[in-house]
Amino acid sequence: MMEFILAKYNYWIYVIIMMIGFYAVISKSNLIKKIIGLSIFQTSVFLLFISIGKVDGGTVPIYQGTEAVYINPLPHVLILTAIVVGVSVTAVAFALVVNIYREFGTIEENAILEMIKHDD
Repeated sequence: MMEFILAKYNYWIYVIIMMIGFYAVISKSNLIKKIIGLSIFQTSVFLLFISIGKVDGGTVPIYQGTEAVYINPLPHVLILTAIVVGVSVTAVAFALVVNIYREFGTIEENAILEMIKHDD
């Protein structure tokens, strides 16, 4: 059992990174810290998918005229697309935080909720 756990140590590292990002999202009140937590969470998912595409003894998927075992290129392609989408979503989130700061004068979630309650 211990050999199985040690053989897949990279997955445990991804889960730890994912939980760090998740903790930042649920525990922090600062909106910038929440966005950074989401980015950390997202990066751990990228690493997980890339590692799933690895095949022991596999080579790059370029035809060389001989029979060979190839790694799966699909996770890498999907992650390249996801990185572009992730950077775009993060930029939009930062733009929204800038607008929230202009409107409320703070980026602390609790303070914003209190201001909204007092306005009602």
